[in-house]
Amino acid sequence: MNLLAFDSSTDTLSIAVQRGDAVWQHTAPGGPQASAALIPAIQRLLAEAGLSFDTLELIVFGRGPGSFTGLRTACAVAQGLAFGARHGQGVPVLPVDTLLAVAEEARRQHGCTQVLAVLDARMNEVYSARCTWSDATQRWQADADFGLCAPEALALPDADLATWAVAGNAHTPYGERLLPQARHVLALPTATALLRLAPALLAAGGAVPASEALPRYIRDKVANTTAEREAMRAQASLAASTQPSPPAP
Repeated sequence: MNLLAFDSSTDTLSIAVQRGDAVWQHTAPGGPQASAALIPAIQRLLAEAGLSFDTLELIVFGRGPGSFTGLRTACAVAQGLAFGARHGQGVPVLPVDTLLAVAEEARRQHGCTQVLAVLDARMNEVYSARCTWSDATQRWQADADFGLCAPEALALPDADLATWAVAGNAHTPYGERLLPQARHVLALPTATALLRLAPALLAAGGAVPASEALPRYIRDKVANTTAEREAMRAQASLAASTQPSPPAP
């Protein structure tokens, strides 16, 4: 399949394009830069792969949890590009949980199969989920409900400390506050991890129409500022404007 994947949920922007079995990837600073850098980087990477928006079959994106602004950027771009792809006929999108992508990256980079995936939620809190890899099904099983708590509130039973790894980006900011007795590995929700997760999620019916490119928020109340709403509308408009006009009937 011809796939585009990207994640902007952390301070690192990750993009990947898959054409058949070949994968092209790009990593850049995320955060405030992501909204301006994402679409131009996607265009360059598609060109390197010899693809265009009109030859894509699916757009995969990290839906969260993560940076609120980063998630809104990812959803707006995924929606705009998916609506306009294939000369306006559109393609489906595949939303992927970022904590699941953290677990997959920990498996790929460090061989972890039992992962407490943890991402910095700012405000002295972390997002978390327990994820277990099954060799039999070649799939991850994760908590249905993701956690949000102070870093020192996370715990693993003593019996699990030898077999579970804490993976993500939260150890650097929180240090000894975050399960100091556990094994820690750095793992981000990369676009290549999204691509590796895609086949199983597609088989489970995870692809949805572009209109359902929505973020997964964990905090109960998420308020967009006026500036953020304007930025999101501008991003969606820019995404749509990159598409060629459909041919005249």
